[in-house]
Amino acid sequence: MAQNTSVSTGRLIAVPAVITLGITVLRLVGELRHWPAPWFSSAAGGGGAVVGISWLPLLFGPYFAIKLARAGLGPPSFGKAIGFSLLGLAILIAAGVTVGAAFRRPSVLVLLVMLVMLVAAFVPGMGWRQLGKTLLAYAFAARIPVLIVMCIAMQANSGRGWGTHYDAVTPQLANASFLRKFTYEALFPQMTLWIGYTVVVGALLGSVVAALMRARKPAQASA
Repeated sequence: MAQNTSVSTGRLIAVPAVITLGITVLRLVGELRHWPAPWFSSAAGGGGAVVGISWLPLLFGPYFAIKLARAGLGPPSFGKAIGFSLLGLAILIAAGVTVGAAFRRPSVLVLLVMLVMLVAAFVPGMGWRQLGKTLLAYAFAARIPVLIVMCIAMQANSGRGWGTHYDAVTPQLANASFLRKFTYEALFPQMTLWIGYTVVVGALLGSVVAALMRARKPAQASA
């Protein structure tokens, strides 16, 4: 397959980023207007609402992987690509379990463990550099707008918020200052946990789908 190193990461993620932003805006409007569950939810953490962006890596991971593979920018080994993605997933899960246990008493330790989740985002790139790079760019493009919305929402109505999941906080932080709430509920989760999740899940599923498609080609050619 011919190499095409001119593939632009910005152009590759542009449409997915716009779609993601549109869903973020739709969700915000839906929560403000109290549109019904299970499509929308204002519960802390999102309440598992159908309209949201957390499921998009399941779609865009394979999309990016297929685009890159077809452009000749696949991994040196799909086995390594899948293996490093699994390693990233293991790191993400281990850090997540630790944060979940420690979050009952928010501390600097919780923030440090959250940083491990960000480290996990760089692991898949060790197996497939271009896919890791693309998903990392997409992850920030997806999560920075959410972070901005959360910042505004948490300060709205003199700190009472909008009554959406963007400004909902855990009971432990209900009486905390805006800075503390924003740090623990918005800044670190969006810029560590969700970045790691987006890259790791997208890379794992993308690598598997691209590997399966590659395996099918010789079979089709010999049929």
